[in-house]
Formats: sequence, C-alpha cells, structure tokens
Amino acid sequence: MPAGAPCRYNSGMPPWRLRDFHDDDLDQAISVWDQSREPGEAPPAFPVSEVVSAARSGQPAVVAVVGDQLVGMAVAHIADDRAWISMVALSNRWRDRGIGSALLAELELRLRSLGARRISVLLPGDATGATALRNSGYTERADLRYFEKVDHVGASDTGLLTALGGQLMGQRLWQDMAGMETEKRMIERRIVAPLAQPDLAARYGVSPPKAVILFGPPGTGKTSFAKAVAGRLGWPFVEIFPSRLATPGVAMPAALREVFANLNELDAAVVFIDEVEEIAGSRSGIPSDPAHGVTNELLKLIPTFRQHDERLLICATNSVSSLDSAFLRPGRFDYIIPVGPPDEAARKAIWLRYLNGNADNVEVDKLVEASDMFTPADIEFAARKGAQCAFEREIESRRGEPACTDDYLAAIAETRPTLTEAMLDEFGTDIEVRTRL
Repeated sequence: MPAGAPCRYNSGMPPWRLRDFHDDDLDQAISVWDQSREPGEAPPAFPVSEVVSAARSGQPAVVAVVGDQLVGMAVAHIADDRAWISMVALSNRWRDRGIGSALLAELELRLRSLGARRISVLLPGDATGATALRNSGYTERADLRYFEKVDHVGASDTGLLTALGGQLMGQRLWQDMAGMETEKRMIERRIVAPLAQPDLAARYGVSPPKAVILFGPPGTGKTSFAKAVAGRLGWPFVEIFPSRLATPGVAMPAALREVFANLNELDAAVVFIDEVEEIAGSRSGIPSDPAHGVTNELLKLIPTFRQHDERLLICATNSVSSLDSAFLRPGRFDYIIPVGPPDEAARKAIWLRYLNGNADNVEVDKLVEASDMFTPADIEFAARKGAQCAFEREIESRRGEPACTDDYLAAIAETRPTLTEAMLDEFGTDIEVRTRL
C-alpha cells in the first residue's frame, strides 16, 4: 500500500488495522521493540536507532494499531532491487494472532511497488518474527554466515575525539608486543576477551572489566599495552595527562570532571592515565592539601564511568604503593596487573623485533646477555643506535656491510639501563602485596 493510501482492515479478527508509520508513533514503536525481545535473546542485526531512522526517512514502514495503541511494526530499507527487512516487532499481548504475517504481506506490497525483487531478513534464530517469516514463504538458509565489522567512531564522534586528543590505534600494535608473552596472556584473558566477546562472557557469568591498573618499573611497556588493547578492541584511545589538568583559572577537579563529561559522549573509548599517582597519590592528613580535591574528584568519577558500556579505564603507575588506599579498593578497579621487565626469552623476542630482518648477521644471544637490566624501551633505543652506527659507516665506506654484533654491543654499552636492583626489589614486593588478578 503506497504512502497515503487508505488503511486496510482485516475481517474476522480483533479490531486491529494496518497503516503507515508516523513520526508521533516513535515512543510506542520503541516500546513494542522492547517487548518483542526475550530476555537473553541475541542482539538484532539492525539496532533500533537505525530502524527508526529508516522509518522516519521515508523507507517502507508499516504499523499495526488497535485504536490508538500501536501493537506491531515492520520496517525495511531498499537499494536497487534488494530490500532488507530490519524490524518485525509485536506487542506481547498481540502475538500469535496473524499480525506478523499481515505486516509482512503489507510491507512486501510496498517493496515490490518500489522495484524490489529480492527481500532478505537477518534475525537471531529465536527472534520474534521468525515464525511469521516461515509462514509467509521465506526460505530459511542455514548455509550462510553473518559477518560484521563495527566502526566505534561515528561521524558525530570525530570532532569530539579530536578535541580530546584521542586517536584510533591499529590492531597491529598487539602483534608488536612480542616478547611480553606473560603479560599479553594475562591482559588478553582478563581484559580483552571479556570486552571483545561480552555475550560469551555473560553466558559464563563474567563481567567485562571497566577499570584496571597496570604497574611496574618505567619503560616496561604499560603505555604500549594500553594502546594495544585499544587497537585490539577497535575503540578510540584517549589519554588524560595529569600535568595538563592544571590550567590558569580552572581548578584541577573541575578540569578532570569536564574531561570525563566529554568522554561520556563517545560511543566507546579506552581512557588511559599514565603516572596516575600524580592525581591519586596517598592523601596527607591536611584537609587543605590541594591533592585532596583532585583525588576525591577522581574517586567520584570512576563509579559513574563504570556504568557505561564499551568503556575501559586503564591507569598506569611506576609505584603502585604510592597510590591512595581508597583508590585501590575493590569495586573501583577490577584488576591490578604487574607489567615487569623482560626475562631472557622476552629480551630475545624484543631484539628480533627491532633487528629488522638483520638477525642472521648478529649473535642475538650475546645481545640478550648484555642487555640483562634493559627494559623494552632500552632495547629499542640500543637497536636504533646500533643501526645508526652501521648506517653512518656505510655512508663513509660504501661497503654494503649491515649492522653487526659489535655495533649493537657498543650501543648497549653506551645505553644506561632504566632498571636498578632497588626498582626490581620494590617491584617484587608490590607484586606480592598489590596484585589483583
């Protein structure tokens, strides 16, 4: 029935009728959508916002009404000769009365008048409307698989993300974390997997984490892990710099509150705070201490942040023991994870990553032994320095000689390791006392 055509009543049935969707049907349509889904039912292929947008933009949409009450709705969108039915929803009280089949028949008339030759539907297996589709002659195909890739940054998010200094990270970052396999495995299991597969996590009673702390000596890769997690999830990465919260005329608590308010406007985000002890360090007993205000504010913001889906707060610190005790309580942070210096196997993997295919010309085991107290950042620096030495030699001699073991050993000797025995002792104590997995 084309838009504006007379409504059709069906005889011999309760007094429901079919008509076009009107904009003022919106609230009732959403209510019917909610009623049509069973608890625990898989999410639909088309979200309600997309369905309503199609209906309001003039795409074919039919509703069933009883008096002034909307009891059912079917919506489609069409491109060339292919149409997709994006909604078949029925009010609880009006199921199994033939309304679904009637809605489909009416929708098909409109689609065919617009040139559709093939009408397709994607529904969860037990969704409302499946029976009506089978009764209406639709063929159910079990040989197809549905693939979907979601971009978590829409057009409306782009400006806000830029204003927040956020960015999208490539998935390659996770593969680049070679060598830190113990930490990768822990972060993958505890953080990434539940967030990437929330339906599976819910089936096993696992709540995806909303906030975690990474701790360890400087240079061990905490920031790199935070970025890699964002890349794995496909969520925007936004870093909050404590040092930048102090601006003339704006108190730090107010600045922090504004940042978190803006973050709430994003559909998804990994929020990272490095050196979080600057705004969450142990508070003194002096109420007038300026640190009290910003720490109190952060403590108030975290519970609100945790209420949003597709949000993850990652805080990093070199000294977890310096954080305020209230900050570390369960309920605010799901996990407190150590990110330690690389062991021998990890150092070898990191060296191989930075040798850029030149490993055949280098005695890697010697480099591993010589870089005993190096962090991943130290190894990267020494590898670049060794390569630079070979490059400069080639400019002078033009012999075509690649960087060799001695080049890298010399670079190691000239690189001051970040780690000290005191740092490792403190880290070992923190692992025993502070870790929460």
